[in-house]
Amino acid sequence: MPNDLSLTAPLTCGDCPIKHRAVCARCDADELHRLDEIKYYRTFEAGQTVIWSGDKMDFVGSVVSGIATLTQTMEDGRTQMVGLLLPSDFVGRPGRDGAAYDVVATTDLVMCCFRKKPFETMMLETPHIAQRLLEMTLDELDAAREWMLVLGRKTAREKIASLLSIIARRNATLDLKPAEGQLVFDLPLTREAMADYLGLTLETVSRQMSALKRDGVILLEGKRHVTVPDFTRLQDEAGDDNDGGWLS
Repeated sequence: MPNDLSLTAPLTCGDCPIKHRAVCARCDADELHRLDEIKYYRTFEAGQTVIWSGDKMDFVGSVVSGIATLTQTMEDGRTQMVGLLLPSDFVGRPGRDGAAYDVVATTDLVMCCFRKKPFETMMLETPHIAQRLLEMTLDELDAAREWMLVLGRKTAREKIASLLSIIARRNATLDLKPAEGQLVFDLPLTREAMADYLGLTLETVSRQMSALKRDGVILLEGKRHVTVPDFTRLQDEAGDDNDGGWLS
């Protein structure tokens, strides 16, 4: 079962490390106070299920720290990872009762949850919250379309480089740093999870990570701590242009 408030979780919205990217990014002090009154924190250990597909959701919320996966189960029992939830990503849909996907904590996870009905009321009374959520939803749609290209048209090496560049770019944004030059981050996924998400074998992921390391595209300390000496080169390896778009 999920735990209550984690000692690592912020106590107020004003202290939140994701506030500049989250759904509440444009809220003033009074609005943040209202959100404080309807929110609570939940923590999950790696491997725990946050919500099952089809379950009724009485909350919506944002990932504060950690990472979760969105997975879908087919009729024959096979599962497919269809998305990642990184810090500041939103979970749940106002106005929709059920969960569309299984949400599973890949690492230890802290979520800021809002009671659903009061949050829906606040959306109606505070249009810029609804606008921010729309922007985040459109960003999610763009990311899903881009990921279709990664899975369908890219080589194994490009897939690995694409995933690394996505995580590096998001990590830089959360730290309020430009995604350029040297970037350092901890890879939140195991090699097995990377293989599942990218539609590759574990052996292929390990081989391509080693090749990127050998070629100087990345530096690895252990299996998780990654240094990208030159983000532009990583984007080139991924088939991306310098502003994060996709080359034709």
